[in-house]
Amino acid sequence: MLYAGHQFGHYVPQLGDGRALLLGEVRNERGDKWDLHLKGSGQTPFSRDGDGRAVLRSCIREYLGSEAMHGLGIPTTRALCLVGSDEEVLREEGVETAAMLLRLAPSHVRFGSFEVFYYRRQTDLLKQLAEYVINQHFPHLQGAADRYRRFLREVVEQTARLMAKWQATGFAHGVLNTDNMSILGLTLDYGPFGFLDDYNAALICNHSDRGGRYAFHRQPNIGSWNLHALAEALLPLMTEEEAKDALAAYEPALVAHYRELMQRKLGLAEWRSEDADLVSGLLEIMQANHVDYTNFFRGLGELASARGGRKSLLRDLFLDRAAFDDWESRYRQRLLSEGSKDAERSACMNKTNPRFVLRNYLAQTAITLATEKRDFSEIDRLLALLRRPYDDHPGMERYTEAPPDWSKHLVVSCSS
Repeated sequence: MLYAGHQFGHYVPQLGDGRALLLGEVRNERGDKWDLHLKGSGQTPFSRDGDGRAVLRSCIREYLGSEAMHGLGIPTTRALCLVGSDEEVLREEGVETAAMLLRLAPSHVRFGSFEVFYYRRQTDLLKQLAEYVINQHFPHLQGAADRYRRFLREVVEQTARLMAKWQATGFAHGVLNTDNMSILGLTLDYGPFGFLDDYNAALICNHSDRGGRYAFHRQPNIGSWNLHALAEALLPLMTEEEAKDALAAYEPALVAHYRELMQRKLGLAEWRSEDADLVSGLLEIMQANHVDYTNFFRGLGELASARGGRKSLLRDLFLDRAAFDDWESRYRQRLLSEGSKDAERSACMNKTNPRFVLRNYLAQTAITLATEKRDFSEIDRLLALLRRPYDDHPGMERYTEAPPDWSKHLVVSCSS
C-alpha cells in the first residue's frame, strides 16, 4: 500500500518500509467486507531502504493490543494470526527474529493515503480514492452533490469519538502520525502504545517522542491537527469553507462523547454541568497521588452511595487521604441527588470499567517467553482475559496488579 503523511508534524512524501501488503477483500457469512492485510511479508514496490520484515516482538504487541482494544469495545483493526520465522533481521535492539502478522479491517486506507496524491498533484487519483472509499464505506453519500464535504464531516466525527474513547479508557497510541490515522476511525498500527498504570496525563509511551508531541493528554489536539491535514488534502474536491464546516464538528463530538463515557465510568444516570468539575477534580488527585487508573475506576463501582455502607478501600490508594475524602463526599452527594441504587449502578459500572487491560509489563512478559523460550502460552492466557476484560476471571487476579519495579524501565519505540 502506498501512502505518505506527516511524521511528528513534518510532511514525508512516502512512508513505511513497504511491508504493508493488501492480499484482497473477502466477505464473511453476514456479508461484512474485510481487507486481508499482511504486515512484515517483505519488500514491495513501495519499499524504501527497509527489509519489509516485522519482528516477533512487535507482532506480538499488535496481536495482543488490537484484540485487547476490540475486547474493550474500541474500534480497531483485528489480528487474525501471527506467523513466526527463523529469519534474522537487524533492528535498533540488535538481531531479532522475524515474524508476520495477518490483520483485518473493513479498510486500511489512512489519512496519508489521500495526502500522497494531494502533494503529488495527482487530483484524478485523489478523486478516484475518495470515490472508492465513499462507495465502499459511506454508500449513503453516493451521488450526493456535497458528498466530499459530508464524507469529511463523518470522518471528523468518527475520529472525535475514537479520541474520546482512548482518553476515557486510558489508552495512549504513541505515534499519531497521519499515516497511522484510519479513514474509518479505527485504532490503526500498534507500535509504542500503552495503557495508563498510575494516572499521568502527560504520559509519553514512545521512546522516540522526545518532545512529547504524542503524550496522552495531547491526543485529542493531535486528532484535530491530523484532520486538518486530511482536509487540506481533500481541498481539490471541495471549497475551503466546506472543509472548515466539516472540521467544526470535531470538538463538539469529542466533548459530548467523552462526557458520555465519563458519566458511565462514574455510574451517573445523567450528566450535569457540575460533573465536569467532579471529573477534573478526581483526575487531579489521582495524578498527584499516583493512583492506578484502571483499578481505581473498577473499584469505584463497589463504593456505597450512603456513608452507612461498607467503608471504601479506595482511600488506601491515596497518600493524601483528606483530598480523596473530600472528593468522595462530593461524589456520594451526587449519587444521592439522583437516587442512585448501589447494586444497579455497580453492575453498569462493571460493564464500563474493565478489570483487565494490556499493561506493558504483561505484554513484555509474553514477548520474553515467546522470543527466548518459544513459549506462547502466556499469549493465549492474555488473549482469554483481554477478549473479556470486564469479567472477573477468578484465579487471574495477579493480572490486575500494579507494574513491578523492573517494568518501569521498559522502553518502547517505533522500531518494529
